[in-house]
Amino acid sequence: MDGDADIAATAALFADPARVRVLLALGDGRALAASVLAAEAGLSAQGASSHLAKLLAAGLVTGERSGRHRFYRLAGDAPELLETLARFSPARPVRSLREGTRAAALRSARTCHDHVAGQLGVAITAALVSHGALATVDGDPTTARRPGDRISSQLRDHPYVLGPAAPAVFSSLGVDLEAASSARRPLLRFCLDWSEQRHHLAGALGAAVAERLLAAGWLRRRTQAHRAVLLTPAGSAALGEILGI
Repeated sequence: MDGDADIAATAALFADPARVRVLLALGDGRALAASVLAAEAGLSAQGASSHLAKLLAAGLVTGERSGRHRFYRLAGDAPELLETLARFSPARPVRSLREGTRAAALRSARTCHDHVAGQLGVAITAALVSHGALATVDGDPTTARRPGDRISSQLRDHPYVLGPAAPAVFSSLGVDLEAASSARRPLLRFCLDWSEQRHHLAGALGAAVAERLLAAGWLRRRTQAHRAVLLTPAGSAALGEILGI
């Protein structure tokens, strides 16, 4: 018979700052080579390999060999676990202007696995509701956290459905709603944004929106922090015209 879950063993994996940096570098859903993760976490190749071995054994990451390199990505619910821990964790002291800029960038706009989070992600979701692309079914017309929401990144249940203006609004964004609807994963999922404590769009539709924003050049990835993304002038103009953001 198995005993209770060994939460302490899992928690110990997050007690090493360098190991956490490895996980955060994978937080946008991409697969990265060990050498890239070592550079991102400020580790030697041997140090990165040691951390990755522990994360593999715990099932928090998966590895896939391609040619001479092995690439790693977050496994299963690890992205949601990271967001949950971030919600419970105090802000790290900012010791330099660069660190402060990166922290602000993550709060402003970042990827949460494969969709947009932060202030921008929350603003997009709220605008989709106000423009009728999404509709709430619980009597609360906002994207605020509901009393029953878990303090976690992805909601088990959500109060949203596609609204009557969904085809027109998503078409104006360049998002193929029919293609997103045919994906194997759920079309509509929502996360409780850890920095904003409001809902942002996830699921197949959230991924399609993020992919479109990046492909159109409305968002671009920042080079100093993989999860942080930047709203470009063209993106600001487009989202202002289409969604009133």
